[in-house]
Amino acid sequence: MRRNFDVYDRAKELGINLGTFDDNVVSLAGAGIASVIVQESGLVYLSGTSGGTLPMNDDPERIEHGFAGAQEAADALITRLHWALSCGGEGDLNDVLYTVKALGMVVSPAGGATSAGPPVTNGFSFRWQSLFGGPKSDFAENGVDPGGFAGIHTRSAIGGFDGKFSIEPEIIVAVPPSLTQEIIMNRGWLFPLPPTMLEKVKSGRG
Repeated sequence: MRRNFDVYDRAKELGINLGTFDDNVVSLAGAGIASVIVQESGLVYLSGTSGGTLPMNDDPERIEHGFAGAQEAADALITRLHWALSCGGEGDLNDVLYTVKALGMVVSPAGGATSAGPPVTNGFSFRWQSLFGGPKSDFAENGVDPGGFAGIHTRSAIGGFDGKFSIEPEIIVAVPPSLTQEIIMNRGWLFPLPPTMLEKVKSGRG
């Protein structure tokens, strides 16, 4: 089930900056929620992150703004997933077998007065496909990505929310159960890391 390309080559071509260990691998102390939960079954759940700065309506320029914000949110969750899988040396983005489910919550205070939910959330979904493979990938030809379909996913895109941003997407991916079990045994199921696990991971890096 392994894809025939290196995800990190695509990330570089797409201009996705994955940042540094010190900036991204931090303590869970004082956090209100987890950013990532890894499950023994191989499922990895990512909390949402916001993108864009404006509420949505049916104006094409506003949709374009939301689409771009959704792409930025995808990059943020890709970065988070990278460090959640790799910070202890257990795995990386190439271990993503397929993408399960995405949810796009689009800020459109007028509720049913706009149909911005799906086109805005497409910015997130298509970016994810560009990295992991899918019909709407930047690398697809005639709707077929030569790298496969690991990035396409089931999805709900819902509007009517309020807020000072455009969209908050979240996503669930699948990796080998052996990987999540190794992560849990080594440093637990949470990301960011509990303080003792953070110190353990830092010590292991030398």
